[in-house]
Amino acid sequence: MRRPTDHVPQMGRRCLVNFWKGRNKECHRMDRFVDFHAPASTCSPSRASLLTGRLGLRNGVTHNFAITSVGGLPLNETTLAQVLQEAGYITGMIGKWHLGHHGLYQPNFRGFSYYFGIPYSHDMGCSDTPGYNHPPCPACPPAVTVSESSPGKNCYLDVGLPLYENLLIVEQPANLMNLAEKFAEKAIEFIQQASDSGRPFFLYLALTHMHVPLTVTHQSADLPGQRVYKDSLWEMDNLVGRIKDKVDSISKENTFLWFTGDNGPWSQKCELAGHVGPFTGLWQMNRGGSSAKQTTWEGGHRVPAIAYWPGRVPANVTSTALLSVLDIFPTIASLAQVSLPPQRHFDGLDISEVLFGHSQTGHRVLFHPNSGAAGSFGALETIRLEQYKAFYITGGAEACDGSLGPEQHHELPLIFNLQEDPAECAPLDSSSTVYQNILNEVMGALVDVLEDITSDNISVADYSHDSSVIPCCNALKMACRCQLL
Repeated sequence: MRRPTDHVPQMGRRCLVNFWKGRNKECHRMDRFVDFHAPASTCSPSRASLLTGRLGLRNGVTHNFAITSVGGLPLNETTLAQVLQEAGYITGMIGKWHLGHHGLYQPNFRGFSYYFGIPYSHDMGCSDTPGYNHPPCPACPPAVTVSESSPGKNCYLDVGLPLYENLLIVEQPANLMNLAEKFAEKAIEFIQQASDSGRPFFLYLALTHMHVPLTVTHQSADLPGQRVYKDSLWEMDNLVGRIKDKVDSISKENTFLWFTGDNGPWSQKCELAGHVGPFTGLWQMNRGGSSAKQTTWEGGHRVPAIAYWPGRVPANVTSTALLSVLDIFPTIASLAQVSLPPQRHFDGLDISEVLFGHSQTGHRVLFHPNSGAAGSFGALETIRLEQYKAFYITGGAEACDGSLGPEQHHELPLIFNLQEDPAECAPLDSSSTVYQNILNEVMGALVDVLEDITSDNISVADYSHDSSVIPCCNALKMACRCQLL
């Protein structure tokens, strides 16, 4: 197996967290990206694109998988973990997976030597410690007999949230109050063991923060939503800091950390969702619904991103380059000096030069797939072209007040200048020269990508359902109760 050298960096990477606020004592040592985007605005498609470097129309994952989903990320798709594993890296996945939990779709069969985590979002199963949700969900029923109570909307009572270590369920229902701490302990343990082995490592840490249900160590029914979110954010920040400190204690000069998110705030969760900042999508907000998660407005897919690699990534730098989670695969492959999988096209770029401060050139064009608020899942009907953004379709996701924005198709797309209008409030005048020039380029870019996808080696995900694939370690007990930890 290949050993770490000066030109083959150890990859200790953490990513896919919905929101992050850095500790002041550390932020000045990192590179911050302020025009960084998730490849979709829901969980499964965003994570599939992270691990493949390809949009959902290519890798087949266009919407979320359920607890009854038979399939997952198509098996003919090659993951970043598989590429690095073949190159001699020890690979670990800790946290939320959400790319298939049945059979060969599990992380251990997708390039990860070690897995500790949950198979999907932690609101997709009941817990004895249900945390804060809107509306709240009850705890798992303790009785052996079937409960006659009715769960709230989107609540689960029949099956507890499973916690896996590799292929074995070690706890069901998972204890949400100490889940983050377990993730931190396992991550630190993985990093230490990989370092002791002398081999390079790749760690994909997908924290459950800041997705509902939120948990804080001093949980109380009296805490207001904003306080809960703030405290949960602080706890996540502290957890990430501990892992970074572990990396620093081993080999910070030879370890690259990349931190980002998979989508924007889930507005229907109200004060438990977080905020979109200046990216309010006012055009949509004025017509109803949310302009955050599940939409192609900036609040749905623009996410925080930070890179840390002392001596390589310049400190105290803010980059405005147009970048994407799609870029993680080709960039890390380049840094590790491994080849991209053959006979397939990639939507991500190798942005090493941007990371190292040698360039401010990222994507000229970026596509934002439909993610549930409007249109067909995965369809490319929102296009970013430099500072301009064109919408062929608009629609608002469910908002805190329960309202939805109507789906609207635009034969002449709405085009916003994000440099002057980050809130996406007032589209350009369709009769203006600027609009016409941008429209021609947008139409050309859309034609080009659709032709390229048609000629590509694309995959189709299995979205069929079967209740027999629901993870359950003890079908004789209510909520599948078992405890092996």
